Amino acid sequence: MPDGVATDKPVEPMSKAKINIIFATVVLGMLMAALDQTIVSAALPSIVADLGSAGHMAWVVTSYLLAEAVATVLAGKLGDLFGRKLLFQISGAIFIAGSALAGVATSMVVLIVARGIQGIGAGGLMVTSMALIADTIPLRERGKYQGALGAVFGVTTVVGPTLGGLFTDHASWRWCFYVNVPIAIIMIVMAARTLPHLRAVARPVIDYLGIGLVALGVSSLILGLEFGGNEYPWGSWQIIGLFVLAVVLLTAFVRVENRAKEPMLPMRLFSSRVFTVSSVLSFIVGFAMLGSMTYLPAYLQYVDGATATSSGVRTLPLVIGLFITSIFSGQVVGRTGRYRYFPVVGMAVMALGLLLMSTMGHDTSVWLESLYMLILGSGLGLSMQVLTIVVQNTVPYADLGTATSGVTFFRTLGSAFGTAVFGTLYTNQSKTALEEAMAQSPGVSPEAVSNPKLLRELPYEQTKHIIDAYASSIDHVFRWVVPVAVVGFVVSWFLPQVRLRDSSRHGAGDVGEGFSVPDSHDRVVQLERAVATTVRKARAEKPIIPELLAASGSTLHPDAAWALGQVYLYSKEGQPATVHAIAYRHRLPVEVLAPVFRQAVEAGLLHDDRGTLTLTDEGNTEVDTLRVGWRRWLGDRLDDWNSEDPTDRELLDKALSRIAGKLLDQGADSPEVSKG
Repeated sequence: MPDGVATDKPVEPMSKAKINIIFATVVLGMLMAALDQTIVSAALPSIVADLGSAGHMAWVVTSYLLAEAVATVLAGKLGDLFGRKLLFQISGAIFIAGSALAGVATSMVVLIVARGIQGIGAGGLMVTSMALIADTIPLRERGKYQGALGAVFGVTTVVGPTLGGLFTDHASWRWCFYVNVPIAIIMIVMAARTLPHLRAVARPVIDYLGIGLVALGVSSLILGLEFGGNEYPWGSWQIIGLFVLAVVLLTAFVRVENRAKEPMLPMRLFSSRVFTVSSVLSFIVGFAMLGSMTYLPAYLQYVDGATATSSGVRTLPLVIGLFITSIFSGQVVGRTGRYRYFPVVGMAVMALGLLLMSTMGHDTSVWLESLYMLILGSGLGLSMQVLTIVVQNTVPYADLGTATSGVTFFRTLGSAFGTAVFGTLYTNQSKTALEEAMAQSPGVSPEAVSNPKLLRELPYEQTKHIIDAYASSIDHVFRWVVPVAVVGFVVSWFLPQVRLRDSSRHGAGDVGEGFSVPDSHDRVVQLERAVATTVRKARAEKPIIPELLAASGSTLHPDAAWALGQVYLYSKEGQPATVHAIAYRHRLPVEVLAPVFRQAVEAGLLHDDRGTLTLTDEGNTEVDTLRVGWRRWLGDRLDDWNSEDPTDRELLDKALSRIAGKLLDQGADSPEVSKG
């Protein structure tokens, strides 16, 4: 795996405005990919009413999530191979094709295939979005942009049902997909004009066989769960064959990963109890969150008679609970470093929420339903915030990227399994319940039974048996998922308490961290994120330059060090350094800066050639000293990284040295530095 990226042509330093345009481009990609995870949940009843095949309803979500999970694994490597800009654009084009096909789908099969195509594009957009932030945003500024991008992912994931309901009620469910087309086209055009072309230094090794085996194995398992008791009896050869095939393929996957040069999921990671427990808990969190968010709007529409829009709005208590507790737990972890009991309490609260929701019926008040959703969301928020952070604190640097992407991979798989299992339980239960209810409801047509809009237009006395059948079916689903949360509660007790690195504690309060955004496999990108968070926190507390000078042993005054940094930056950009240009860049009076540069010239650090400033030999020596200072400063703040393995320590040292150079190259123009 290459340690970082290099460009096939030099990347010109960018203005704040251009950085913001690039960020807006990347946000569009993340926005669409995250929204389409949940935007269809409020539209599913209308989709079933139009296309039929209620038994395949879960696959409208599952096919998207499964394709996304596989695409996120491939996207990082393919981005290194072909360039992240190109892959971002290709992913956008695939997403457009899937969205257009979904919008014109005339059958459930076509829609499911289209959603799979969308998922492939979405996986590429998510991973390359995070990587492009690392490629284009200066390291000192990166922390806040990465946190904002993670927050966008979290917010759009959970408000998707409301937007889907708005489209369904005021246009058509097809607009949940059509709306992506013009946005994605704009995104691709913006990407072509703004993003630099970057590719890896070395040709990456891609574990095609491992990726293929895990994709086929997981697909076989989910198909068996979805078809069992629905398309075929549980004891049929088809279902047993799918389960046997899944076991064979996943066993082969484990064997391949043990021998692969660069496995997508190194089996040695599971020797760590922290990684194993965190992966299991991530799976369960994804299982419960996406499963419940997919079927709650259906319950509200069929049982409570809510419109598609109001069903999305009424799931907001779940979102509110999730956000409040994830922010609370993140702040506590950031201040204390103690995290172990949050997943324990979270899983218990989640189990309670699922149990309470299994008691809901037509006579349950809106306020009580909202309370139950709030409890479920609170459990999810308490459980999800720390899992990625704790894994990053325990794996060696060499496994930092694969471990991080591994935990998010399990969460996405959990989402796919959760939606499939919720769908299987719902379909198997509702089939019999609705047949019995229809026999007791003369005058209610099959079309009205499957269409919540038609159903709520009929008198309650005529439809009460149908409504009760829907309520009991969805209650049955939540009741059977309670044991999954109980398993999570038991497993969470095995999560050990480890000392969190300062860089992890600084980032724990970021809302986006809890949502486990599909992330880069590159360990340097992950390390740079930790460094960016550390630098952001340090700059918020006090000026950095005096600390850098102390770390480097330099006797320079902070003003002189800043002045040298400015001239060095201009030389890196290939531009003439003048006092007027530097003053204009920082919106400072020339009269304030002129004495600082004059003193540096008099000290022999700078040469003044009719107003153009250049570094002297002594000045270049001082800049090199500042680079050493950055390296020591980073080492002091990241000294708790795993250093037991000499090879791993060497890799980390090399990466930190490169990052120190990047901080010097990118960060000298920061106005905050001038305050040091």
